[in-house]
Amino acid sequence: MVGRSAYFDAQLPPENLKEFLPRLIPVLLSNMIYADDDESLVDAEEDESLPDRDQDLKPRFHTSRFHGSDNVEDDDDDVVNVWNLRKCSAAGLDILSNVFGDEILSTLLPIVQTNLSASGDEAWKRREAAVLAIGAVAEGCINGLHPHLPEMVGFLIPLLDDKFPLIRSISCWTLSRFSKYIVQDIGHQRGYDQFDKVLMGLLRRILDTNKRVQEAACSAFATLEEEAAEELAPRLETILKHLMCAFGRYQRRNLRIVYDAIGTLADAVGAELNQPTYLDILMPPLITKWQQLSNSDKDLFPLLECFTSIAQALGSGFSQFAQPVFQRCVDVIQTQQLAKVDPISAGAQYDKEFVVCSLDLLSGLAEGLGSGIESLVSQSSLKDMLLQCCMDDASDVRQSAFALLGDLARVCPILLHPRLSAYLDVAAKQLNTPRLKETISVANNACWAIGELAVKVRQEVAPVVMTVISCLVPILQHAEELNKSLIENSAITLGRLAWVCPELVSPHMEHFMQAWCIALSMIRDDVEKEDAFRGLCALVRANPSGALSSLVYVCKAIASWHEIRSEELHNEVCQVLHGYKQMLRNGAWDQCMSALEPPVKDKLSKYQV
Repeated sequence: MVGRSAYFDAQLPPENLKEFLPRLIPVLLSNMIYADDDESLVDAEEDESLPDRDQDLKPRFHTSRFHGSDNVEDDDDDVVNVWNLRKCSAAGLDILSNVFGDEILSTLLPIVQTNLSASGDEAWKRREAAVLAIGAVAEGCINGLHPHLPEMVGFLIPLLDDKFPLIRSISCWTLSRFSKYIVQDIGHQRGYDQFDKVLMGLLRRILDTNKRVQEAACSAFATLEEEAAEELAPRLETILKHLMCAFGRYQRRNLRIVYDAIGTLADAVGAELNQPTYLDILMPPLITKWQQLSNSDKDLFPLLECFTSIAQALGSGFSQFAQPVFQRCVDVIQTQQLAKVDPISAGAQYDKEFVVCSLDLLSGLAEGLGSGIESLVSQSSLKDMLLQCCMDDASDVRQSAFALLGDLARVCPILLHPRLSAYLDVAAKQLNTPRLKETISVANNACWAIGELAVKVRQEVAPVVMTVISCLVPILQHAEELNKSLIENSAITLGRLAWVCPELVSPHMEHFMQAWCIALSMIRDDVEKEDAFRGLCALVRANPSGALSSLVYVCKAIASWHEIRSEELHNEVCQVLHGYKQMLRNGAWDQCMSALEPPVKDKLSKYQV
């Protein structure tokens, strides 16, 4: 629950509050009981047959596609929309549990137990607040609660069928807060049975007739899906039937949450979804909805996001659905590009979010279909439209456009050829901006796309190599001020350019070698790191003296490998080290080695130096 506490925001010492906990916690718990005039009590009675009003539909925000390791998304797992005393108190309890941990349980649990066994007309409100309290402290007090979790989860499961809708909805949320534990416990039979009961209980509530319960159950189920991943595979048919039944019944607001649950399911189970039985349940209703919505209907957004996850999960299995989906994305972008200039001819008001979601779905298609997307791209106007998007004045449009450029470079570079120099120029411009920190995600994706293009078109990147390098070097030299992903992508792209055009890059090595090697040391082992090291070896072959003053850093970068999978690259790295060992005579090599920490020396021993 994302709540703010003025006390802790002011960074006052927690110890000062400690003595007040026995008085503070009961107050928070009593504030968490629904007040008689709480508007949620009225909303909670809303039946699924009542259409949503426009004011019920919260604005939604799509996060543009990002290539890298530290794109931060807000974790909004909150069942609350409006702040009031009850919600502030629950958020306060959450924060206290994270600061003081299990210490608060001795005060909290007796009150929770008393409230859970309350009887009388209004007793359900006290029971509901007790369930909310358990969920609020789920993260902060997990160690103290751990021994009692099987009993607690066992106690919460029947509450999913309580006659009061607000108890059903809060029980969904509280169970979702224990998802990690519920999934971890699957290993033995009792744990698997409990997981199955929670799973089936949430699926039942997804088909509740009450809108509030539907919303809570769908959100809770999406959280459970993320934790459970492949454990969901044996239940896929049942899950899909429930979700698609909800899809047919829900009003507009909750429909968005179903899309999210379907997308999360696709992310969680991946290729498991690619079976005719499952696709026959899942795809026809989605395609029908897709055909019903106009190109300017905002209900298209969550559906575009949902298709993006499905396309990535199904891989080439999505090809049977790809043509109309691809064409629709291109049409939507075209409509929006026209609407920007002439809304009357376009028949729509410009809204960049249509462009961003469509670009991201095209990226998902490129990732899923691989080279299978080539025929679709070649028969469309996408290449020119994409170039326009890469020059758009909105940073999130550019961010998604460069992500798609990189994805297309991977799978059908030949189709980008006619516009290659324009793409490279516009991508390079993103790295050379005085406001880099404000558009760091755009720079990150542009940098990654240049690297992907470089390894595919090789020498043809030559005209922009020095422009790009001159932008990457200052980024690497100011690494501590910029985000980790941009540093990683800059180091990889510099390496890829060095690999394909060593003769252009090698004369400038000493300006960047040290900062570059430090950045290379931070990258996890993968194909991109291999490319970067091919560049390093190519530079050293072309200009061995250019790296001499940074040799200690070169050695540390080489030692950062857990294991180089490619035998060819392993041999190249070996040659680099042996070359320097021969070049540095009269004790100079030993002097270099003595400057290295023992673990680094150990790692280098596998290269026989």
